[in-house]
Amino acid sequence: MEIYRSGNRLFMIMETGETFSFEKKRAMDAVNIKVQEWEQLMWKYQQAIPSAKPGEKWVVMEKIFALNP
Repeated sequence: MEIYRSGNRLFMIMETGETFSFEKKRAMDAVNIKVQEWEQLMWKYQQAIPSAKPGEKWVVMEKIFALNP
């Protein structure tokens, strides 16, 4: 995983295996106390993008450039 910053925006790159599921990760995170504590802390510093649903700050982005395909 890598996290990048540009101005007041962050984005994360995750390298995952074939069995990765955002739904499974979301469910695991929802019951993980440390993840929830981190998310609450980060809401003080993060802003949802205009296209995000209420309460959502992590969204899937379209890849528009890759140096090494």
